[in-house]
Formats: sequence, structure tokens, C-alpha cells
Amino acid sequence: SLPAASGLAEMGAHWIHGPSPGNPVFCLASRYGLLGPEAAREENQQVEAGGHPPMPSVTYGSSGKVLNPKAVREARDLFYALLASTRAFQGSKEPPWPSVGQYVRAEIARTVPTMAGGQENARQLQLAVLAACLKLECCISGTHSMDLVGLEPFGEYVSLPGLDCTFPGGYSSLAERLLSDLPEGTVLFNKAVRTIQWQGSFREEGDDARVFPVRVECEDGDVFLADHVIVTVPLGFLKERYQEFFQPPLPERKAQAICNLGFGTNNKIFLEFEQPFWEPEQQLLEVVWEDESPLEEPSADLEANWFRKLIGFVVLQPPEQHGHVLCGFIAGKESEYMETLSDAEVLSAMTLVLRTMTGNPDLPAPKSVLRSRWRSAPYTLGSYSYVAVGSSGDDIDVLAQPLPEDPRDPRPLQLLFAGEATHRTFYSTTHGALLSGWREAERLNQLFQAPVPA
Repeated sequence: SLPAASGLAEMGAHWIHGPSPGNPVFCLASRYGLLGPEAAREENQQVEAGGHPPMPSVTYGSSGKVLNPKAVREARDLFYALLASTRAFQGSKEPPWPSVGQYVRAEIARTVPTMAGGQENARQLQLAVLAACLKLECCISGTHSMDLVGLEPFGEYVSLPGLDCTFPGGYSSLAERLLSDLPEGTVLFNKAVRTIQWQGSFREEGDDARVFPVRVECEDGDVFLADHVIVTVPLGFLKERYQEFFQPPLPERKAQAICNLGFGTNNKIFLEFEQPFWEPEQQLLEVVWEDESPLEEPSADLEANWFRKLIGFVVLQPPEQHGHVLCGFIAGKESEYMETLSDAEVLSAMTLVLRTMTGNPDLPAPKSVLRSRWRSAPYTLGSYSYVAVGSSGDDIDVLAQPLPEDPRDPRPLQLLFAGEATHRTFYSTTHGALLSGWREAERLNQLFQAPVPA
């Protein structure tokens, strides 16, 4: 008999994006034997997906029918061509629009009238699919709207080759493996920090010999003195708390970078079913509201329409491991509104969406729902960063710069900064986060190996 489903659900990071030799998460996962046989295959490492994984998918329309795959593919191809064309504006002094969203919409307005052979209903379908593409892009960028994402820096983000894969034992299997190499008791959990004081002269009780520049005070009153602290808190936390979190306050440039960069919310909604209503080979169930267009403002009524921002569902594979589970993705203000609802309200909205899309008013409701709430998480306050309008890749580098700023300071590298929002080309990813941590560790290694001045 099969073992009972383990019911593994990733509330946070889900995929290794671009599992290939240039991805340190993939390399560690391979070395530790944490991946399935598929992920390790050479040909899977060579797929150029451009950050948009090609999965066997079916697209449901709000009229309750599966949409014509050819029409969907044509609209999607146009969208990805427009997205790819944004790279031309990297480093441009005068981009045509401030944001990716405005640029893409202007191009759609320019090209769509000539598309679909001029047939009105075919054109409306194309517009509806393009609107859905923009919502998916909001999930990928972790933003409420692509109008918030800067056009000029957008092309700096780098996608690695490889067919996105997951950890059979969960993403935490990697963290646990890394932790197991450390001495017992090295890592303390549930030890929230209240403030980081730096540029000070702090002494241990009863030890006058040693003076430390940094004092970390925890919310439970415990105190740690240090020469160096690596700060890896999410940008969402920094945005809300940087003023009281650091004493003395951060230099103006650093504070400005924190304010300039974008940080938004992307949430997951897991639905568990007694029996699947989808075909075994389907891995992605996409959702298109056929009355929508990227050229029209969406309704601002969150209460009535929040679920329209949902892009669809990924089928968790394999069912022997997960049971019959769909994982929906939703970003932005609608996603944050979803966090305020009860499980029952979310479940009933999702049931409505699925009954509408499948055209089956008797489709059984899911038997359970589980969702992430990244905006409400007090030390995260969102999911991950993007380069917002009015900001640039330089802000990422400024955020990553250690303090104090003066390289000749006798007490260097008191505060170091790591985390996904400090990696200029891999922001928003686990591999960006990992590389940023290695970068800061290496900075300290270099300092400790430096010859002592005579």
C-alpha cells in the first residue's frame, strides 16, 4: 500500500528557479542528494525558460469553458515578446515610460487592434489573456501592479537556465542540512531583535578589557555584543522599522535606498480535494476573466472582486505525496485583503471561482484550505523585493554596502547587509539570498585575513 500523503505545503519559497550549475541552491541541493531524479537530468538544466516555466496547462475562461489553446498561446507569445523587449531600455537615459506596466499597455494598445484578424470577440479574448499575463507577472515580481515596477532597471534581473524544480522533502531540507554542519546551540530561534546599536563602546559585565562597537538587544531583554552583525531581515521589515531599529540612525543614502526599492506581497492558497476534477497530466490550471482588458482600470472594489487577481493553480506533484492539492497564487492589494478574511470566506470564494471556470455549479468544494499571509507576518511584511519606479539597481548596491561608510574607520564592517533585496541581479530569489550571505561572509573572511598594520 502507498504511504499516506505527507501533506507537504511550501508556505514560502517553492521552486529552485533555474536549476543549473550557476545556481548555488541547486548545487548544494544536488551535493546533499535532496532532489528527485528528474531535476538532476542534464537536459532539464539546459532549458531556457526565461523565468516562465513551461508546464502542461489548461486555461479556463469565466464563461465556464476551456479556452482555445491556440488563441491563448498567441496572446501569451505577444506578451512575452513585449516583456523581452523591455531589456532594450536598460541604461537608457530616456525610457519611453517610467514603468513596465505602462510600457506593456501602450504596446498592447498599439498592436492589438491589428491582431486576431480584426474580429471583435477574438480580440476581446486576446485582451483578457493579456490581462491575465499581467497578473502572473505581478506574482513573479511580487508587486501589486506592473505600473509600480521600473522599466529602465527591469532588464537587470537575470534568469538562470533550467526547468524549475522543487524539493521532494521540502525547501527546509536544505536549511536543515546546512544547520546540521554547525555546532549544537549555534543558532537561536524565536529570538526577535528590538534594536541594533552600532558605533558604540559596549563592555561585557565584569570585563573591562574588551570593548565592542555593536550591541544587539532582543525583545526578551537579552543582549549580545559584537564586532560585526550581518543583517538579513526582509526589506519589508526595514521599510517599516528602520528608523527605530538602528541606533544611531542609518545614513541618509541607505535610508533612501530602503524607501526607494519596492517590496510587495505574493501569497499562496492551497486547496485540498477529495478527488481531482483535473486530468492527471495537467500541472497548471490557469484562470482568465473574459470581460477584462489591460487597457481598462480593474474594479477597485476589493470585497467584491479580490479573487479575480488569482492567476490560477499549480497542481502539486506527485499526488501520492501531496494528496489532491492545488496551489493558487495571488499578489498585491487583493492578496493582502485575502489575509484579512477567514478560512471559510477564502474557501467559498475559491469554490465560486472554480465552479465559474469549469462551468460546473455542482463541483465539490475543497475539503480544506491553507494559505500564506506574508503581509501580516510581523518580521516580513510582504514577500520579496522589486526595483520600483523611482529606484534603480544602484539602490540595491547601496542597501548592500556595509557600515560605517568610511573604509578607513578603525572599527570596520560593524553592520553588514544580506538577503534577496541586496543582490542586484538575483533579487527576489533564494539563490540571490544565499549568494548575498556568502558575499558578506567573504567580506569578513578578507578582514580577518588582512595583515595587521605595523
